Amino acid sequence: MARRERVMRMSVELPLWRALAGYRVLTMLYAIGFFATAYSGFARPWLAVAYYAVLFVWTLVTLPKVTNAANCTKRFLAADLTVALTGILLTPFADAHERVMDGGPTLPSIWTAGSVLAFAIKGGWRWAAVASTLVAVANLVERGTPARDTVHNVVLVWVASIAIGYVVEVARASERTLARALEIEAATRERERLARDIHDSVLQVLAMVQRRGAVIGGEAAELGRLAGEQEVALRTLVSGGLVPVSRVSEDAAEGAVVRMVEEPERADPDGPVDLRALLAPYAGSLVNLAEPGAPVLLAPAAARELAAAVGAALDNVREHVGEQARAWILVEDEPDEVIVTVRDEGPGIPDGRLAEAEGEGRLGVALSIRGRLRDLGGSAELISVPGQGTEVELKAPKKTAGTRGTGARGKAADHE
Repeated sequence: MARRERVMRMSVELPLWRALAGYRVLTMLYAIGFFATAYSGFARPWLAVAYYAVLFVWTLVTLPKVTNAANCTKRFLAADLTVALTGILLTPFADAHERVMDGGPTLPSIWTAGSVLAFAIKGGWRWAAVASTLVAVANLVERGTPARDTVHNVVLVWVASIAIGYVVEVARASERTLARALEIEAATRERERLARDIHDSVLQVLAMVQRRGAVIGGEAAELGRLAGEQEVALRTLVSGGLVPVSRVSEDAAEGAVVRMVEEPERADPDGPVDLRALLAPYAGSLVNLAEPGAPVLLAPAAARELAAAVGAALDNVREHVGEQARAWILVEDEPDEVIVTVRDEGPGIPDGRLAEAEGEGRLGVALSIRGRLRDLGGSAELISVPGQGTEVELKAPKKTAGTRGTGARGKAADHE
């Protein structure tokens, strides 16, 4: 059966684009109507008529351009602002000099604000600042002197456009955050449903195979051990699966996209790594892994070195305690560091044994564990009481300049 995907789109911009389209039409009609009432006062009315004919056709033809962000291209914005600036600069040639000096309206009048608002909705407050500044310069050139009413209108357009651009940016960020929250919620519900189904079927069967195999013995015991390891791995996968990353619509006008069922995208190779994913393969019927519900993020090199140190500690458990020895891994995500504790149920390490092993050239603990953590800027502490097992506490800082060691060192070192 093909995977079904429910997609929801959210957009707070569409009402703004609709309002802008209506504003452009109404202000175009207002500018033409004002000219019609003051026709006799124009020094060259034919020049104004030619401009208003262009403005009328341009406004109606470009209505589809201001319906969404995808259609409102940079080329259109530049051309639209050029129409507004041209009308402002033509005003002294078309209108009477006295009315221009008295602060009369320019040819495009308040239609110019619609062009600036398109910049604000499309590109935010920075684009709005650039467009409104160009309009301010054109108005000052048209008037010739920075009169009070001209400066007042210029500042009003400048502040209003920047404020609207900033509001649009905040709305977009909120929209993406809401989409991410809804997607996490949907993914969590889906994971909980799968966990219930798997717990009622697959996990119970694997647990039964593990118990019966241990009772029967022989090859069945090995089969039971493998079933137990798969049970732990499957339980870890179900309970701590990663939530897919939200995708944003390529068409900004369509709004943020919430995908209710979606496969996770490939992780950034240079980004932080979830330590839980590197430690999950160590879990099994004999190794119990306890980890936080949220990702434990570390730099890739640091995460690999820490996981390799955990592997070296488990190798020591199998070598010195026995292949069937049980071990426990505890992961703690602190604000400044990550602490991983590996504990076994063995007889413990006698006093002086580690120093003796290092003298014999057996450097498993010295290199594979302590050396790795030292390169990370962290530490490794071994606590062992004869007859009560051994505990290895690994501490790695979250911020590290890098590691000098590599994962190959642990494979080459002898374990103690």
